[in-house]
Amino acid sequence: MDFDLSDEQRLLQDSVERLISDEYGFEQRKALGKSEAGYSDAMWAKFAELGFLGLPFAEDDGGFGGGPVETMILMEAFGRGLVLEPYLATVVLGGGFLRHGGNAAQKAALIPEVAAGKLKFAFAHTEAQSRYDLNAVETTARRDGDGWILDGRKGVVLHGDSADKLFVTARIGGGPRDRSGIGLFLVDAGASGVSRQGYATQDGLRAAEVTLVGVRVAADGVFSEDALPLVERVVDEAIAAVAAEAVGAMAATQALTIDYLKTRKQFGVAIGSFQVLQHRGSEMFIALEQARSMAMLATMMAAEDDAAERRKAVAAAKIQIGRSARFVGQQAVQLHGGIGMTMEYAVGHYFKRLTMIDTMFGDADHHLERLAAAGGLMGN
Repeated sequence: MDFDLSDEQRLLQDSVERLISDEYGFEQRKALGKSEAGYSDAMWAKFAELGFLGLPFAEDDGGFGGGPVETMILMEAFGRGLVLEPYLATVVLGGGFLRHGGNAAQKAALIPEVAAGKLKFAFAHTEAQSRYDLNAVETTARRDGDGWILDGRKGVVLHGDSADKLFVTARIGGGPRDRSGIGLFLVDAGASGVSRQGYATQDGLRAAEVTLVGVRVAADGVFSEDALPLVERVVDEAIAAVAAEAVGAMAATQALTIDYLKTRKQFGVAIGSFQVLQHRGSEMFIALEQARSMAMLATMMAAEDDAAERRKAVAAAKIQIGRSARFVGQQAVQLHGGIGMTMEYAVGHYFKRLTMIDTMFGDADHHLERLAAAGGLMGN
């Protein structure tokens, strides 16, 4: 199998890496995180100008016809820069629902707005009782003429406080954990009955608690009345994307650590000259490369139509990403000593983001259980 990038993909890689290197330094990121939105509107506009926001959408729909590999390239660079902008929430998650679940009218109305940087999405799905189960939905939707009325609460909605529209899962029938009876609705964030409480997350991003009380959704806001397969597909694509982001963050963490070992002196010599620390640096590199291989597998399988095979590959990738992220982060902090725990130094921030990625959409233990139940990666 050919893993080489095409000329167009290399140009994309060069473009995003140059942007992150020139305009997304650690001190710049800290300043952006203190803003009201938690990220830069100017940087978001630059993403739109460079075509990043329209990348995964078909050209006929107003996008640039990219696929999972292009998303991987962007997300790995975003991981290196600890990017704060809502790319995952808007383009990967929200854009995924548009690409796979939107009708022609919905795509025509929304995709150009997303690509231009004028429309941001958030995915309001997690509830207090749901943990990692995508089918655990108690928010309700009841018919009201041609539309629906939504009631419920959603938690930890990534970038939910700055989104213009929310993709909301709600139960239209069945029990609280039934796989059937889940609908997907697009709700205006400023609609009557919608309230949002935003807050900063541990990794410096933003999230929100969202409450819906008697929120009316018109017929054109209904994306699916049997949404779980759609939700699972989009979440699988999002897992592949955050796996690539984790690889970028781990690569930056490992590079910072090796550089520190080469410059920090003890007993008159660089501590990197001690063989035991060289071994630990090598083990970090091995863990990084294991994660990279599995992230590439998840990327290759993200567009797989066979849901069972796709989910096994994605689960296997999430297991390795979680394990590698923990090992690389812990080793980096320990090898840096006290400075690795401070807010003024980048390593601790990378470790926080890696820890959040491990828990996002299910941690390594959750996906190990799923993979085992499916008979393993190579099982039937």
